[in-house]
Amino acid sequence: MKEDSLIKEENEPVALGVDIGGSHITTGIVNLNEGTLISESIKRSFIDSNGSAESILTGWATIIQESFNSYDGTEKRIGIAMPGPFDYEKGISLIKDQDKFKALYQVNIKQELAIRLNIQTECIRFINDAAGFLQGEVFAGAAKGNANVMGLTLGTGLGSAFCIDYEATDAGLWDSSFLNGIAEDYLSTQWFVKRYKQLTNTTLPGVKELVALGPSNQNAIRVFMEFGNHLAKFLIPIIKQHKIDIVIIGGNIAQAFDEFSPELVATLRGNKIEAAIKISELKENAALIGAAGCWDDTYQSINA
Repeated sequence: MKEDSLIKEENEPVALGVDIGGSHITTGIVNLNEGTLISESIKRSFIDSNGSAESILTGWATIIQESFNSYDGTEKRIGIAMPGPFDYEKGISLIKDQDKFKALYQVNIKQELAIRLNIQTECIRFINDAAGFLQGEVFAGAAKGNANVMGLTLGTGLGSAFCIDYEATDAGLWDSSFLNGIAEDYLSTQWFVKRYKQLTNTTLPGVKELVALGPSNQNAIRVFMEFGNHLAKFLIPIIKQHKIDIVIIGGNIAQAFDEFSPELVATLRGNKIEAAIKISELKENAALIGAAGCWDDTYQSINA
């Protein structure tokens, strides 16, 4: 994790990075010269993505303001890493067929936040969350110095991005055809919950609880092996097509990497895929750094 002590020099360019996920918001002010976070400004909060539009927007604005309150700079510039589908230029949410943010469908998030934060809409920029995550890792994390990289954020949804020749773009692979459905059906938290219930008739809240069952639970082992196999089969044609050198995995499911990575790597190697598989070094902070980078011309561009 890259963090700096509180920086108060007026000539230090800074911007607030915001990472919005299906169950949380994380915010932090980034020193754009160094690509580092000002530690005192980092704030995190749970947000019910299935709540009302007002509760979500108010929750976001509250945490953003808390970050600004921790820093005595006067300029307020915000870069927000937001899951898609989303109109990143206009700031309008187009999410409607996922289990999150349904109340925000066709809401102009840029305008609503500007009103609540008492700033101009021009002070808010949006990028795709997966592209922001990957850009942060390429700039200062696990993929630093690598030209052809793929990033995956595995959690309540499936985020994907490519970074080719140091430029990160949203890959938008969550709804790509895979097995008997789409990729997100098999590569998200809900798959773990569904699959474990199929095997045991027991419902667990998520992947963390599945890990906690320990290495002696054969059903848990089976679920993680199946997931690793699915992830490998998903990656094989993509790595070949785009000549990917390294895959960076982030999101909450990355915390279970040790559980599913043996099957993932074995299946890739069995198909003569030598790309390195790494977990995020910056974790949630990757998207913060990538999002804040919207305001720094020295960053490579991030397209939604």
